[in-house]
Amino acid sequence: MFILSHYIIRKELMYMRGIFDRHGKMCTLVKETRKTFIVDQSPLEILEESIRQIGYNLSGAMETSKLLLGNIHHCPVLVNPIQRIVLFPTRSPFHEGCIWFNPAHTKRTTSLNRKTHITFSNGKTLIFPAKLSSFNCKIKRAEQLEEITRDSIFIILNGQRSPFKKRKSRK
Repeated sequence: MFILSHYIIRKELMYMRGIFDRHGKMCTLVKETRKTFIVDQSPLEILEESIRQIGYNLSGAMETSKLLLGNIHHCPVLVNPIQRIVLFPTRSPFHEGCIWFNPAHTKRTTSLNRKTHITFSNGKTLIFPAKLSSFNCKIKRAEQLEEITRDSIFIILNGQRSPFKKRKSRK
């Protein structure tokens, strides 16, 4: 397995999770549809750098997600509005055991002994230690965020008024 110094999130990302190297530094195991590798950055550093590439930041993406979906825990994040990449965390993003999934590659989920059996778009599978209903709820929220932002991004790109700006009321 090879190690990259930096990584920008791409559509091929299925999931990523933090791992520690032999010196105790947090790195990231990245699973894409055709390859697996390690990045010498934490998952949050990868998210921050990937979102910064399009002119935003991670805290702003999280705030926007909470604004659109409500004040929920473990909110999904719109990583790239142009390529429609949304990731969702399995627990607090700041927890070392957090895994970030791309719902676009999650093709089927089934219950297996109170765990979730995930089948990805490339046919690979993973057993994740969470209830099926909890995992599916996170997928649904991520899909909702993608759907809600789809029209808003189109309006912004076309130079029209953003639906998030408040209009002055007439009195």
